[in-house]
Amino acid sequence: MAELAVRVVDVSKAFLIGLQESRRETLGAEILSWFRSPKKNYNNLKRLNTYKHIGDSEDLFWALKNISFELKQGETLGIIGDNGAGKSTLLKIISRITNPTSGYAEVFGRSSSLLEVGTGFNSELTGRENIYLNGTILGMSKKEIDKKFDEIVNFSGVEKFIDTQIKKYSSGMRIRLAFAVAANINTELMIIDEVLSIGDAEFRKKSLSKMIEVANSGTAIILVTHNMLPVQSLCKNTILLDHGRISNYGPTNEIISQYLGNVTKDLTSQTWSMDKAPGSDSIKLLKAEVRPISNLPVIRAGDAFEFEFVLYNLLSEDLNIDITFHLMDEYENLVFIGSTALTNYKYNVKQGYIKSVCRIPANLLNNGKFSITRFFVITGGTKVLYEHRDLLTFEITSDLMYDHGKSGKIDGLLKPHLDWEIHCEEEIEV
Repeated sequence: MAELAVRVVDVSKAFLIGLQESRRETLGAEILSWFRSPKKNYNNLKRLNTYKHIGDSEDLFWALKNISFELKQGETLGIIGDNGAGKSTLLKIISRITNPTSGYAEVFGRSSSLLEVGTGFNSELTGRENIYLNGTILGMSKKEIDKKFDEIVNFSGVEKFIDTQIKKYSSGMRIRLAFAVAANINTELMIIDEVLSIGDAEFRKKSLSKMIEVANSGTAIILVTHNMLPVQSLCKNTILLDHGRISNYGPTNEIISQYLGNVTKDLTSQTWSMDKAPGSDSIKLLKAEVRPISNLPVIRAGDAFEFEFVLYNLLSEDLNIDITFHLMDEYENLVFIGSTALTNYKYNVKQGYIKSVCRIPANLLNNGKFSITRFFVITGGTKVLYEHRDLLTFEITSDLMYDHGKSGKIDGLLKPHLDWEIHCEEEIEV
């Protein structure tokens, strides 16, 4: 049975809102407040140790309330939630940067934390010196760090600048080196806050692969991020925090679905009157809609469906336009980009109403939630006349007969019907 890596028991964290008195009207009152404020502030701080007797006082902000969970060695845990849910505060308590108001967090063994860009680095020291400094802080000997040094430098990609002061590094270089140190030094627990949302796509992919490798080696990982893809790829279980409390805790896919279901409601149609329509001086967006082509009220996996966009050209002269949209899945993966520019046809529109319909063929998308996150009207090939964010959100439902019948459930973004041929031959040349 795997040993515990971290135990969190009834952790709560309260902050007092405003320790200082407001500005005084007279000099005498201001001088008097200088003598009174330290004592008042000290008494207020003492109240944090007796919060049970004061309840939810108006001058207290509870960042966390009664958080409990355990994580074993080799397990990975995601923590998700809105901004201000308490995710970073919880990680700081586990990392022993911040003390809880009540409860406790135990870490069994060494831990490495990457909570902010360059956390733990001394800006006046070089990259090389910071590697040895961080390793020493984590309890490693110089010999142990020597063995890991080349691996850390190669992973970070800062070989040419390893003997340059950290303060001269770009933010990307700092985060790559910080992650390389945290991921390559042997610890029982690795704590990561938003690092997989920073840097270029290649670094994020490389970091995710490294974290999977670290987890497989027996290190426990706690990951906080707003990007659902690494949580889904790495974490077996996930905690959903809501206003400092655990809203749910369980299998990652279920928790992500609950979270995205709360923050992303279906928005299958939007219409605006001319005087309230979004747009620019040359173009207005009057309607956006996604709808099934069949007579059914829903779009099923495998069904054809269509988008309709109604625009209005305000200019008196003809306008050459292209319409482009980005379709994303519920985990913020780009599914595809749809654009009239890909048709090799020039669309010249006169002043007045413009109706554009984009048909999505049958047997293309699997079930799930999808969104048009970016919608553009472009002229001249490159000039953006108007951009609209988060335009439509819709769900493609499961085809129960197909998914749970003869074929079983099919995973993936796409669900195409492909042409196959199977032949039985006495002899086949290979």
